[in-house]
Amino acid sequence: MKFFSGLLLAAAVADAYYTFPRLVVNGKPEDKDWSVTRSTKNPRSKQGIENENPTSNDIRCYSSRTAANIATVLAGSTIHYVSTQQINHPGLTHYYLAKVPARSSVTKWDGSGAAWLKIATTMPTIDKNKQLTWPGQNAYTAVNATIPTGTPSGEYLLRVEHVPLHMAMQANKAQFCLSCSQISITSGGNSTPGPLVSQPGLYKRSDPSIQVNLGAIKPEAYRPPGSLLELSRSKHVSLFEGYFSAVAPLVGGKWRRRADRKLPSCISKPMTR
Repeated sequence: MKFFSGLLLAAAVADAYYTFPRLVVNGKPEDKDWSVTRSTKNPRSKQGIENENPTSNDIRCYSSRTAANIATVLAGSTIHYVSTQQINHPGLTHYYLAKVPARSSVTKWDGSGAAWLKIATTMPTIDKNKQLTWPGQNAYTAVNATIPTGTPSGEYLLRVEHVPLHMAMQANKAQFCLSCSQISITSGGNSTPGPLVSQPGLYKRSDPSIQVNLGAIKPEAYRPPGSLLELSRSKHVSLFEGYFSAVAPLVGGKWRRRADRKLPSCISKPMTR
């Protein structure tokens, strides 16, 4: 009986996460799962990347193969992903774009190099049970984000990532559930996106936003992992993210004002509650 109970527990753990097999653009989903979204290595197990290791190449797209199709996406479009299961774990959601290099194709490129731009991230609040919660938690779709209108036209990899943090008080227990879609952005602008970052290399297991005890911090103290957010932000991004785009991280967890950035007017003065 104990053995059978153990099997049930193992099955529940193995099925506790999710994949994002279908991109939705302005309310219209891709024709079928993994049509423009690259099939991940975990379509059956739905576990996060192997060994919960954000420094492996799997953190880039976790794909087992490229997709057959490319989605045409107008700059300024609203996007989200359908999840295979309820996103029932607390944790943030990121969206990144990576422009395909010249003389390459989005159906072949692996996303290597300093090419990734964060376009959206989510920040936590406190729920009625006094626990940290993120937008989109307990939904069956990832939160909406917007392709910035200033994004130059061209082929891109679009990456969604949800980071379940319910076990993250233990070392190497944060999970990484992600997918990449092949898109072609049209009617874009002339912005120069940045900062561009590499994946892997963006964060590591010991980062305080990845190994974190959610029961021991306040929402405003949580610093999302990864690069700074520079272009248009979705409505799910906290005002604090505007602050982080005006500061630069230093060793030891301290932050200093960046000389080339202005603080948003709404938080240029001390905030009161």
